[in-house]
Amino acid sequence: MNLTILKLKLSMALLSLVTIALAAALALAVATYFFGVSIGPFVITGILILVFILNIVQWLFGPYMINAMYRAHEVTPDDPNYGWLVNLVSEVASYNNMSPPKVYIANVNFPNAFAYGSPIAGKRVAITLPLLRILKPEEIKAVLGHELGHLKHHDVELLMAIGLLPAVIYWLGYSLFWGGMFGGGGGRNNSGGYMFLVGIALLVVSFLFNFLVLGINRMREAYADAHSAMTVPGGAENLQTALAKLELSMNQRSAIAAKKQNSMMKMLYFASPVPEEDQFEYDARELIEKWRNMKVHWYDDILSDHPHSAKRIKLLDRLKYGE
Repeated sequence: MNLTILKLKLSMALLSLVTIALAAALALAVATYFFGVSIGPFVITGILILVFILNIVQWLFGPYMINAMYRAHEVTPDDPNYGWLVNLVSEVASYNNMSPPKVYIANVNFPNAFAYGSPIAGKRVAITLPLLRILKPEEIKAVLGHELGHLKHHDVELLMAIGLLPAVIYWLGYSLFWGGMFGGGGGRNNSGGYMFLVGIALLVVSFLFNFLVLGINRMREAYADAHSAMTVPGGAENLQTALAKLELSMNQRSAIAAKKQNSMMKMLYFASPVPEEDQFEYDARELIEKWRNMKVHWYDDILSDHPHSAKRIKLLDRLKYGE
């Protein structure tokens, strides 16, 4: 196994175990202290079951809500406009030795792609219309390699499982907060003021646990990048170009929006000043080179669910050269 991927997998496993162990120990200790040795574990189990049921319902029916929110419609092989995309997804799925997911076009105004699904909805991958306009087929394949990596690694289910215990801490804190507000009631060591303070502390702790969950998600995204690089021919280089083009497209949209807001002659901006193809390609290569030479601190992406783009480019570089 590639050394870079091995380090990434070990880091993901370690951070996941630390998150689960810390959350479980804290939740059990607080519940035992307030509700007693015999009742505390049952309190934790009850909250865990409640959170689990809520997450399962959201997971099962989430794809239908996502389709509605993103105005996504399924694409079939005989579609005159996007049938080729189904063939592209099937090709990438064959690299992964998996059955191809359903393909959807999302009618939103920003370039992106995402994988989702559930046992009742099946596996799905959605591509937004602007993404199809700015990427070449080989770059789209690299993006699809990333998204199918999420499906193959069961990332949605994994992150849902990891997030259960921090959610238990939140609901335990929420219960103690309101229990303290109304004077405590039941249990032991549960004076209203003390319960109130501990409840607030647990709510803060549950928020801090989100940083660990975000860290795990960033690792899963990096792992999906690595998956595309290792399974799709030319995946590393094409994924780098795709990342740069998405960044340029988003920056360009922001710049155009700012100009429209600050100009009274809005009709001048009716034709969006998108660069010519050659200029776009040049800008993408220039941006990739900038990311290669950028120094990124550990805290630069701490609030993000994706790694900093410079980190992603450097990871893909290492995979290209077999490091």
